[in-house]
Amino acid sequence: MRADARDNRDRILEAARQAFAEDGAMSMNQVAQRAGVGAGTLYRHYPTRESLVLAVYRHEVERLVETVPDLLASLSPVEALRVWTLDLVDAMRRKHGLGDAISAGAHQSVAEQSYGPVIGAITQLVEAGQREGAVRVDADPRDFLAFTAALWRAESEPEDRAPVMLELVLDGLRTGRAQAETAPGSVKPG
Repeated sequence: MRADARDNRDRILEAARQAFAEDGAMSMNQVAQRAGVGAGTLYRHYPTRESLVLAVYRHEVERLVETVPDLLASLSPVEALRVWTLDLVDAMRRKHGLGDAISAGAHQSVAEQSYGPVIGAITQLVEAGQREGAVRVDADPRDFLAFTAALWRAESEPEDRAPVMLELVLDGLRTGRAQAETAPGSVKPG
């Protein structure tokens, strides 16, 4: 792909991600305007609204997966898992809000395409926590993903319960030693 075509594609995806987050009914022409490209350029890359929505999902999953090494380099594994999961929750809420924009078959397809990379990212985070001794050795990334699926379906009005619910899930992952170190009022070794 030529550099200018790649730049156009990237601008379109970013504009679409922002537009769909604001309003799931945003038109293709509005997305093109936001991206600063003509409608023909948009339709050349994404001939249908569904193809654009699916591309946004795939791009979002790629972005999430790519953040794992940086998170692990700057945060403890459990904190990296918390930050990463809340980012995943936000992405899945945006995806869920666009449910009417794509067919059931497309939903299934994107779920199948994103499952492997998402499980791979969770595996990296969980295994880092296991190596550190902070995460139980029997923790399974597939179980973690199943539990966290409830987070993006949780109502966020009047307050977002996802962080509180996630803390309960993370408490179940921690080893006894790690739970004691993170208990309220505990003194962290130092």
